[in-house]
Amino acid sequence: MKDLLTTDFRNAPYWWDAAPLTETASGALAPSYDAVIVGSGYTGLRAALTLARAGRSVAVFDKERPGSGASRRNAGFLGRTLKKSYVDLKAAKGAAHASAIYRDLMMAYDSTLAFIEEEGIDCHAVRCGCLIAATSAAHYAVLERELSGMKADLGLPYSMVPRARLREEMASDLYDGGAVIPDLGSLHPGLYHRGLMTRALAAGVALFGRCEVTRIERVEVEPAASQGDRFRVSTAGGQTRARDVVVATNGYTPKSLPWHARRVIPFVGYMAATEKLPPALLATLLPHRRTVIDSNLDIDFFRPAPDSPRLLFGGATANGLQDPAAIATLLHGRLRRALPDLADAKLGHVWTGQCAGTFDMMPHIGCHDGIWYGMGYNFAGVPMGSFFGLKIAQKILGLPAGASAFEAAAFPTLPLYRGNPWFLPLAMRWFAWKDAKLARSR
Repeated sequence: MKDLLTTDFRNAPYWWDAAPLTETASGALAPSYDAVIVGSGYTGLRAALTLARAGRSVAVFDKERPGSGASRRNAGFLGRTLKKSYVDLKAAKGAAHASAIYRDLMMAYDSTLAFIEEEGIDCHAVRCGCLIAATSAAHYAVLERELSGMKADLGLPYSMVPRARLREEMASDLYDGGAVIPDLGSLHPGLYHRGLMTRALAAGVALFGRCEVTRIERVEVEPAASQGDRFRVSTAGGQTRARDVVVATNGYTPKSLPWHARRVIPFVGYMAATEKLPPALLATLLPHRRTVIDSNLDIDFFRPAPDSPRLLFGGATANGLQDPAAIATLLHGRLRRALPDLADAKLGHVWTGQCAGTFDMMPHIGCHDGIWYGMGYNFAGVPMGSFFGLKIAQKILGLPAGASAFEAAAFPTLPLYRGNPWFLPLAMRWFAWKDAKLARSR
């Protein structure tokens, strides 16, 4: 096992090297705020910043230190696709609905990059392109069908890369070709989150880390005072009141928020970073420095680090592992299989993070019982989390721009589900079976 790890190995996200977690000290809890936000990730901070700049008093609460969750643990991919296929969505819901959903996805992607540029957040945000590596010839055909449909209806660019030319994109013989989407991007998620947090604090947002919200209760408000405090919020630091409440907890949604917990499926994602590699080797592995995902439902993914000559990668989602040594062994096996040139590379970091799926594999934004929410990102958390935070704030401010195609659908759950995803091992086996069935179909 020692042969797999560097001498300075850290069981912590690589992103924390450049953006370490900090404690927050926003002073005493005020008796009331215009808005209370539960969760200090991209959704919560983007909503808080927008509201504060519009003159609202805002408090953000997090059970842990701000940034300790998925926002500083994810892969930093910037995309505009869902687990729910555009072609399948169009067939099931109609062209108008599918187009509206994917237009919002495009808006989420473009607006996140525009926001980063406007704010001057130095987080290595680039449009590097993405390679989707096909895990079989059948996957390649389905991928081409999906992307050609999106290009025909939405004008989105792509190019297919047959197996014989795959090494122009990736030093791997594992895959049956793939597709390049040239204008997708990536960023450093830790630096992006730190930039959001810095700007929120500068705008006057009160940020309370290590201060769990334990209860949210409606407060009777006289009709004549309809704009008064409508909620009592109990936290580890005391009680406060708020006119509006936003739940932005995604994969960390607690059972104390039962309606929300019943609608998201938390699962653990795994990532690792190699030791520093010779730059020439890294240039051979990924000549165009694109992000890479494979075509499986349970994806493996790869990307160059934006600030050092390392490869970052992940996979084996919801595998049930907790021991860092076991996770490192599993991930290193995935690395060797896809990129055999790194068979002897050591790992400098291994970490995990909580993600969240939904029963319909769609992100959801809306308002239930007066409480706003945005969650269930299904691997699209960087652009969609930022976008939903903006949209929620616009809704609270009464702006027409707050409308979103993702708020139109019901937010499904299952009978007897209470937020404990006991069925995840079965679901992952079903994903593997479905991928294998597709691979055998042609």
